[in-house]
Amino acid sequence: MKKLRKTLALTALSLVSGTVLVASPAHAEPTGTAGCPTPTKAEARRSADGKEDRPAKGATALKGVRVGHLPKGFLAGQVVVNKLRGAVEYGYQWYDDRDEIDRKHRSLWVRVVCWPAAGKLSHLKKAPLDLGTFSGHDKTARIGGRTVLTKEGDGALGHGRYVGWVEREGVIVTVMASEPLVPELDEIVKGIRL
Repeated sequence: MKKLRKTLALTALSLVSGTVLVASPAHAEPTGTAGCPTPTKAEARRSADGKEDRPAKGATALKGVRVGHLPKGFLAGQVVVNKLRGAVEYGYQWYDDRDEIDRKHRSLWVRVVCWPAAGKLSHLKKAPLDLGTFSGHDKTARIGGRTVLTKEGDGALGHGRYVGWVEREGVIVTVMASEPLVPELDEIVKGIRL
């Protein structure tokens, strides 16, 4: 998870250093997508600086997003903001202090991607994402009452399960749950409300 946090922080930092990232309040619609939660300027700065929350924020860590089922055992968290190729990513990572290669490591990453071209599940494979992409190795499944694309976590995502869906036109939601949290994934996905 430390590798993922560093990678996300470096990605955001490199994007911010090359461009001025102007984030709007959560109720704004900077991508032209109605009702898509977006980060505040302060959150964009915290993400770019790689600042960590100790203790982690709770179920409303993302403005405009509620994570109705947030597992216990997280010691820290971090907001992640990224803007690229017409999409704005806004997410939060919860994690414990175990090493990311430890199979008992607990981490959860919930992300909203505001991308006007998103309209159906197959569009996730074309979404302009740097981390947590979908390709030909993912499967369609029903999790938490939603039809999602799902795949095993790999590479920078770490161990566990990664899922994504189109919440509504222009709004993608992704969730990465580490291996110990996979049994709760149905509840986590079901409890996410925008």
